[in-house]
Formats: sequence, C-alpha cells, structure tokens
Amino acid sequence: MDRIKELMKKYRELITYVLWGGMTTVVNYIVYFACTKLLGIEYLISNVIAWVVAVIFAFWVNKIYVFQSYGRDKKTMLHEFGTFVSARVLSGVLETGMMALFVSVMHFNDSVIKIIASVLVVIINYVLSKLVIFKKQKEEQK
Repeated sequence: MDRIKELMKKYRELITYVLWGGMTTVVNYIVYFACTKLLGIEYLISNVIAWVVAVIFAFWVNKIYVFQSYGRDKKTMLHEFGTFVSARVLSGVLETGMMALFVSVMHFNDSVIKIIASVLVVIINYVLSKLVIFKKQKEEQK
C-alpha cells in the first residue's frame, strides 16, 4: 500500500492530468455529438462550439487540480488564462484542420477522425501546460 501511495505522489500531476483530460474530452464529445447528432449543426461549427466549452472547463480543472496554481490575483489570472487559451487555440486549429482535411477532403468518418485528432491534442496540451502556462507559478511555489 505504501508503494502505491509513493507512486501516486510521484506521478500525481500526470495522473490528475489524464483524469481531468479524460473528463475534458468527455465534455468536448458530449457537446460535439449533441450539436451534430441532436441539433443538426454542421460538424466543423460543432467542433468549434465543443472546443470553446471544453477549453473553459479545462482551464479551471488544470489550474486547480492538475498544476495546483492557486494564484487569484489579476496578473496571474490574466497570464494563465491568456496563455492557456492561446495554447488551446493552437491545438484547436490543429484539430479543426485535421477534421477538415480528413473528413471534407479525404471523406473519412468524422467520429473516427475526432477521436484520433483528440489523442494528438491531449499530448500537445499537456506539454504546453507543463512547460509554458503553469511553469512560472510552479517554480515560485518551490
């Protein structure tokens, strides 16, 4: 049991990122599929709507639970939110571009491509969050 606690402590950040990243992906998929399948909204517009909702959700869970950045002053909040959204815009454009290329041009199934693109986006988002967005605050807490 001590070994499990040790591993949990050592890999807490990665474990919580995977957990909350999974929840963010669920939020993204629920919104995407609700827009496309229930509301009949075109897949690219649905993808953008799902992305916006997921980014807002992800910012808060990453800030609080994953990277444990508790700074609430205006400067910290603006910096973190601005860099977080900028990084997510980059990965969102990448995901939307993949959707457009593989669905519109190459005629692959949108649901399959959505899942594949999401895997790449999760990896990019973790690296950017760890190395850029929450880095300064993490160093200050040591």
